Amino acid sequence: MSLKTVTVTVYGTETICPSCVGAPSSKETYEWLEAAIGRKFPTQPFKMDYVDINLEQQDEKKAAFVNRVVEEDLFYPVVLIGDEIVGEGNPRLKTVFAEFEKYGYKAEKE
Repeated sequence: MSLKTVTVTVYGTETICPSCVGAPSSKETYEWLEAAIGRKFPTQPFKMDYVDINLEQQDEKKAAFVNRVVEEDLFYPVVLIGDEIVGEGNPRLKTVFAEFEKYGYKAEKE
């Protein structure tokens, strides 16, 4: 069975969210998620995408979501899998992994 490649999009900034003191930066969260997902599902395809909410976006869908992050005061980083928000501020791996499993991903045996 061939799996659809799941895209994880992390929206955030270089600076840490003012409400998330002590949490890692959005870029650090992006890198952490990429490594953790790669370890959990090493032979299954996924794509990571980082969007800086302070930069102008050419993609209309990304630009619209950046506006949502700003207007709704979402805690960043905001993590999306497909179009579903799976984490805000300090995402939980358990939630991210559960969303991958909905797409048919299976954890490798340890």
